[in-house]
Amino acid sequence: MKKIEAIIKPFKLDEVKEALNEIGIKGITVSEVKGFGRQKGHTELYRGTEYVVDFLPKIKLEIVVKEDLAPKVVETIINTARTGRIGDGKVFVFPVEEVIRIRTGERGEEAI
Repeated sequence: MKKIEAIIKPFKLDEVKEALNEIGIKGITVSEVKGFGRQKGHTELYRGTEYVVDFLPKIKLEIVVKEDLAPKVVETIINTARTGRIGDGKVFVFPVEEVIRIRTGERGEEAI
């Protein structure tokens, strides 16, 4: 099994969620996060005072899938979330040793 974490722009969430649903992904964990990379934030004006916004709002998706489905999920996220502009995000893929459904005690791929 693989865990895929993707950091994307907030306005791309619905589009990515629909694309993942189309390829059969039923469960996604979504978090609102803040961060910066090459984008480095920007300067804003508030009540006549300039200030730097260092951490930009992003969305973090977490998905655990069977190993053979991981490349398709990654490709779907990349193709759907890409705008071609700086700050589109990143995708991370991790191995998952075990998954246990708390309610039933199911383990492994049956618990996904």
